[in-house]
Amino acid sequence: MSTQRVIVTYSAPQSFLSSDQWKQIHSALLSQLPLRNIHWKPQTRPSIRTIQELEVQLIALDGVRDEHASQVPSTLLERPLLNMYIVTCEDGDIYKATVRKQIKDWLASFGYRKNQEWIIVHVVRSDNRNVSTNFFQMKSNVLDRIRADFNTDKRDRCVQLAWPTAKDNPVAWAELLSKAKDSLLTAFDAAISQRDDEVRRSESQKSMPGWNFCTFFILKESLASSFEGMYLFEDALHQYDELEQSFAHVLTEKNLSWFGTLIIPGARDDSLPLLSVSKKPYRDLIVANTVSVFDLRIYMLAQQCTLLGKMGKVADVCRKVAVFLTSFGRRLREIDVILPQYFIESWTYSSALSVIEQTDAWAQGIKLEGPALIQFSACKAELLELARHQLDVFGIRLDLLPSKPPFSISLTNAPVALAEDKRKSRTISNSELLRCLGDQSAFYDLYIGLTNRAIDAYVKAGRRKFALRLHGSLAALDVHRDRLSTALQTYTSLPAHYAPHKWSSLESYMLAQAIDVYALSGADRDKQWINTALSYLRSYVDSSSERTLAHEDDKSVYITKLVESLGTAVDKLGEPFTHTEHPALSIRLLSTAAESAEDEDGSFLDVSVVNTLPCSFPADEICVALTGRESERLEFRSPVKSLEPGTSNFRLFCPSSSWGTYIFDQSELKISNLHLQWSHRTAGKSKPSRTKHTAPTLIRLEKDVHAFDVRLKRPRSIELGRDVTSNLLLTVSSGRNHISKATLKLSGPTGVNFLFKKSVLDGNESSASLICADDCIAVLDLPENSELSILVPHSDASAYNIMQINITVTYSTTKEPAVNRSLLQSSRVPTSLPVAVNVQDFFRGERLFQRFTISTTALQYIRVSSATYETVEDQNDLSISGTLTQKSEITTITPSRPAHFLFQLASPHGRVLDTLRLCIKYRMLRDEVEDVLEHTVDEALKELPQHHTDRSRLISHMIQALESNSDWVDLYSITGELKVPPFNGDGAPPEIVSRIREVLAKSRPPGVNSGSWREIRIPVDVPLMNILAAARLRILTSPFSEEVVPTDQLPPLYAGQPISAVLSIQTSLHWGTRSGAGRRPYRMRFDIEEMVRDWLVSGPKRGDFEAEDGSTYTASVTLIALHYGELSLPKVIVSPMPLAGEMTMGSLSLPNIETHQVHGAEKVLILPRGGRSTFIVGMGEGL
Repeated sequence: MSTQRVIVTYSAPQSFLSSDQWKQIHSALLSQLPLRNIHWKPQTRPSIRTIQELEVQLIALDGVRDEHASQVPSTLLERPLLNMYIVTCEDGDIYKATVRKQIKDWLASFGYRKNQEWIIVHVVRSDNRNVSTNFFQMKSNVLDRIRADFNTDKRDRCVQLAWPTAKDNPVAWAELLSKAKDSLLTAFDAAISQRDDEVRRSESQKSMPGWNFCTFFILKESLASSFEGMYLFEDALHQYDELEQSFAHVLTEKNLSWFGTLIIPGARDDSLPLLSVSKKPYRDLIVANTVSVFDLRIYMLAQQCTLLGKMGKVADVCRKVAVFLTSFGRRLREIDVILPQYFIESWTYSSALSVIEQTDAWAQGIKLEGPALIQFSACKAELLELARHQLDVFGIRLDLLPSKPPFSISLTNAPVALAEDKRKSRTISNSELLRCLGDQSAFYDLYIGLTNRAIDAYVKAGRRKFALRLHGSLAALDVHRDRLSTALQTYTSLPAHYAPHKWSSLESYMLAQAIDVYALSGADRDKQWINTALSYLRSYVDSSSERTLAHEDDKSVYITKLVESLGTAVDKLGEPFTHTEHPALSIRLLSTAAESAEDEDGSFLDVSVVNTLPCSFPADEICVALTGRESERLEFRSPVKSLEPGTSNFRLFCPSSSWGTYIFDQSELKISNLHLQWSHRTAGKSKPSRTKHTAPTLIRLEKDVHAFDVRLKRPRSIELGRDVTSNLLLTVSSGRNHISKATLKLSGPTGVNFLFKKSVLDGNESSASLICADDCIAVLDLPENSELSILVPHSDASAYNIMQINITVTYSTTKEPAVNRSLLQSSRVPTSLPVAVNVQDFFRGERLFQRFTISTTALQYIRVSSATYETVEDQNDLSISGTLTQKSEITTITPSRPAHFLFQLASPHGRVLDTLRLCIKYRMLRDEVEDVLEHTVDEALKELPQHHTDRSRLISHMIQALESNSDWVDLYSITGELKVPPFNGDGAPPEIVSRIREVLAKSRPPGVNSGSWREIRIPVDVPLMNILAAARLRILTSPFSEEVVPTDQLPPLYAGQPISAVLSIQTSLHWGTRSGAGRRPYRMRFDIEEMVRDWLVSGPKRGDFEAEDGSTYTASVTLIALHYGELSLPKVIVSPMPLAGEMTMGSLSLPNIETHQVHGAEKVLILPRGGRSTFIVGMGEGL
């Protein structure tokens, strides 16, 4: 394509052109080029084109060649689009005398040329005073005359240039450059419009005799060349696209009279760069009507790709070339007989590589990033793979490659025409391929190198699938070259890359090739082979089409042999081998409820196994695993021989007495040392979704009341204290079994350790024996239908409110000693007491009254049968008696109503040093109700033993019904009538449900001897009290009388009357630390309470005294009532003084004291004082 730039001519008097000033102006003008930001609105096109930069060729008018030199239509830019005349005259007379004639002669020199514009540049000297204000205020009379003489078409073609201001100031060139842009666009638009008309006129005559496509091609190409010179690459490309469409129409009509043959192969046509337009005189051939279709198509493609390269669309170049090589290569196959041998392969190979080289050169000047770079890499990779396909064909024809996939994929369906007599004197010219004709290693090196280049390009483009496919072809080449170890390594590694992307066809092919390579190499069928075989079976099952497999002859026979070989290979494995989630087999549940065995401990579970393979599959055992809370896990197993195609049903057995609700977690199929496993906790293995959640499958195992069982509770008797070890009560029930040995292990929360070695029996009389080890407990020879209770001590668990304890039991029976059975159970045992106890102490002389308040710590009802207060060791001098007579045998404690118990202690010898103990017998109302429910259900099921499996469900549903409605609680706690709300029997006979409800609704008042009771023993320390003070304020009948009379026998007392009273304080040291001669007096102080609204106190309101054991201090005071009514007497506050010489934590020590107000309950009646008052009331005027 022409690289002609836009031509702008200049002209001036010869004297000026040879001056230094012109050289400076010329140099400055060139520095303003190229022209930038040109906006063209063509007459024949709808949108505005923007030319970012336009290169301009500035030449003298005398240097332009004559336009009649060539009659062949060429680019419109061969002729000047703009002519400039430079005027330096600043004198009007000189202009009129000479310059005007010079301009007229200049215009006449090109006036006959069409589509050319002109401007006159008036160069004037700058005025230093006006430079900063206006560049063009300089002797405008000459410029005005020029405009008046030559601006005849109302267009201003005159511009003034201030010099030397414009030398250093780009702003001075603004007007000149602007007029130059407008003039260039005007001239170009007119030229394009004229050429467009010529093209349309020629195209409209194509159906007329004498019309020539080659002439039309040259005419239309001139438009493309013109657009390219103006940097309008999209418009230029559009012209070639239209030419390509016109050529396709000519081919459709098969009117090729204007062309030579399809191809005239030249000496180096197969190896020359495809996009080079200088390798042949293409335009001359077109003008002479001797161009071949082959050359014309290549010429159009080269021009199109060159424009795309200038536009930066290198990826489109590669894509367009790949389509062209593929389509035109098929056309050449039709005349392969007249072409040199391997010409098509060599031409396609060389062209693809030359285009890659050319686009890489173009891309160096372009900043490709992100998606553009990825797209370019992908298109290059496709060209490289196209070139590699030619090597496939080349290698097969030279017997360097086998004629089978993946190499034969590149072969065309057209037969290879051999005309050796016509080809002897002709050969290809590509040096690389010529070297391969006689050097086998050169071919393989070229093949591997080109494939690796394509792989790298695909990797850069992110097309892993295509890159991995090419890796597979390299592995096939290794097989052909007997490099089996390398091929095997490649084939076995590739499927792992295909599987995540669901590329089943490629995965299946690679796996089949790997298996075949194993057979060829004679290698041992190890774990890697087993993995490969299983992966191949996976792809067989997952494939949506049978075409995805490599073996097309008889797939069933191939799969059968492969499965047989798999069974033989796994038998030779030395250790277990696990493979997960294989789709060829699947295990499904037939029921979500396990069935209890009638005559032994354990459960049955029905499953179905689906074999999707066309042959039987070897198997030894089926296993299904269920998981429960914490670490509970049950395994159901059944031996099998083989799995036939389709669905097979099996019954699995688990020798465990565990019960509850479990999750279908895992299934497993064992084939010798191969374990196929499937996880069922979630429905799918795809990425989890936030909006869709699949619930796990729940399996229910009913409790077998006749099976081995273990229960864990708090012991029946709990004793609190510092040196008391906490225990748990472990009850072992043999059920129907005679237990030969049962090993029990407990695991609790962090920090809680069980002292199995110190475990003891809890008063059971049984023939069983107990063996305590450091980490477990073993029970030996436990007869059937018997229980054994064991107290298991443990470390401090006060940090937990509830202990979650897992119980693991393995046991064997005398009936089936070879079967190891298990029981997994989880139990929650509360560590906090269900009751809270508060005590209040009341010291009265040698007696101590203690009031215990027992309340519930949870929102539950508690039954208390008795509360006793006792000594730990016999103390003959201490007597304890209860002063509260219980109205009923059983006391019910509710969350809002606690129970109170009062006890009296009499100690004639002073303080009690030994610890006492409060014993409370109780039971939870919930436990009582559950015992009643269990007893009632057992009695009801005795008549229908076939429904004993419904026992746990009935009890559970009744408990849930009672928990949902608490209206029954008050009635039951009083009368014992338990009215169970209606509930769903879940398959139990309705008559049993109604009978149970009728029995429970009958009255059964709770008794002390019915049911089981628990006991709590709480240590109680008798508090220390150094001083007891009994303060009393007594009113005397008169100030002179010392007689003390009861309050109700006092004479009348009036408000404001002085009342004599005696204050007495009796002290006792009976409950202190010292006794007998060791007791010493204490300094005390009393204060009479200020009651300013009721009493005035006169006398010693505050005083000090010494307190001794049994001493009494008295003082006289006078009281004055401030108002009438029943008034309480003031209280007396007695406080100890610091002990001299005794310190406690750096401060003086104070003895503790309790003061009792003897008169605290007494009140005195005060009468109003009698008298007379006179009032004068006005009655108004006139009276």
